[in-house]
Amino acid sequence: MTATGLSGRSVFLVEDEVMIRMMVADMLEELGYKVAAEAGDINEAMRLAQVTEFDIAILDVNVNGKVISPVADVIKAKGCPFIFATGYGSSGLPEQYRDRPALQKPFQLDALGKTIEAALRGAREIP
Repeated sequence: MTATGLSGRSVFLVEDEVMIRMMVADMLEELGYKVAAEAGDINEAMRLAQVTEFDIAILDVNVNGKVISPVADVIKAKGCPFIFATGYGSSGLPEQYRDRPALQKPFQLDALGKTIEAALRGAREIP
């Protein structure tokens, strides 16, 4: 599967589990995306969110026991779309971001691709 018309876009990936982060990075590359940056803890994610250029972010909701909200706030302020990856379902999303797309872990390649494409297309339609 390839990301139709969206190939080459860059993704900022935040996931505390190294093996999951590696698997998702591989999935992104298979879909035609580039991983702009990866973070496994909140402090690194905050720093990278501020200094890295990317088209979309995938954020684990719970990073080493800390909620991802501060990182999501930075990304929202930059005007970049983001999606959540969670094992907790939509009720586990930070309350102020429950309207954002979420992938239920574990997710498949097809679901990842469709969610990213929808988020990127939605971001382009917002003035």
